[in-house]
Amino acid sequence: MMAAVAEGIAGIEGRGRYRALVFRRLVMLSGLVAALFVSVAVDMALGPANYPLSDVLTALFHAETVSDQLRVVIWDIRMPIALMAVTVGASLSLAGAQMQTILANPLASPFTLGISAAAGFGAALGLVAGVAVFPVAVQYMVPVNAFLMAMVAALFIHFASTMRGVTVETIVLLGIALVFTFNAALSLLEYLASEQALAAVVFWTMGSLTKATWPKVWVTGAVLLVAVPVFARRAWALTALRLGEDKAASFGINVRRLRLETMLTVSLLAAIPVSFVGTIGFVGLVGPHIARMLVGEDQRFFLPASVLCGALLLSVTSVVSKMLIPGAVLPIGIITALVGVPFFFVLIFTNRKRAW
Repeated sequence: MMAAVAEGIAGIEGRGRYRALVFRRLVMLSGLVAALFVSVAVDMALGPANYPLSDVLTALFHAETVSDQLRVVIWDIRMPIALMAVTVGASLSLAGAQMQTILANPLASPFTLGISAAAGFGAALGLVAGVAVFPVAVQYMVPVNAFLMAMVAALFIHFASTMRGVTVETIVLLGIALVFTFNAALSLLEYLASEQALAAVVFWTMGSLTKATWPKVWVTGAVLLVAVPVFARRAWALTALRLGEDKAASFGINVRRLRLETMLTVSLLAAIPVSFVGTIGFVGLVGPHIARMLVGEDQRFFLPASVLCGALLLSVTSVVSKMLIPGAVLPIGIITALVGVPFFFVLIFTNRKRAW
């Protein structure tokens, strides 16, 4: 009887600790949402003409009470840029999070494994040579080219990861090889490009949000809204996959199919933002690791945390790009690289230490 009472008490304490853990994770997610809202508001307040946050909030919630100039600046110019930072950052971070999950590789991301480079090369084919990889969609040549080339790179990484004897280190090396290959092809296109086309390609290599428009925001947002439910539906399977392929298979999970579905979705998440704003590196690497430190590996929390961390990271980067040089907006890809490269080195040395 005493043993049964002890088990009951232990069960109650275990449920209490679990509820406390869930509560802390929900608080973390709520804090990320609040921080993201503040960052977006600050992003819209900064520019060639700075506005107080009170004026920005008034323009957002009571647009009829502000001047036409302020309403146009906030709604038609700055809000698309601010929201583009949110959707692009969320997409890249989510893509990186799921690549790290299915490949069991902490260094995996669309940028480090060559998917972003492939998408940029596909977009450059349309911008420089006018080549449509899928001729039926000529009017959407740039984003379609970017998606198809990203999908080719993603499928290559996927099938390489399923080959016998391929290790995590091999996958990283293959990704680096893809980056150099597509960057070399991109350099060749730049060499052959006209001045106007060359300027467009240089825009891609730097990454910029300044050409964001409402239609682009709707497209990237729609892709994100499609991808999130796909991953949410597979949250349990993706969490189980972190325990190892054999363990996941013992739970009845088709690991090969799960990886293929995830890679296809990741290629879409990586390609569309790149086709609109250019190559933005390391968001897909840094965002998921911050999310993992905050809420752990459980996909029920890791999935929204990755989305929020990526969105917040790129939104804050957009703010910093407007503050470093007064009156100028630096290419956002430069700043993300400056932040991401030191983080990348930390991950490399940390994993090397663990390996020893």
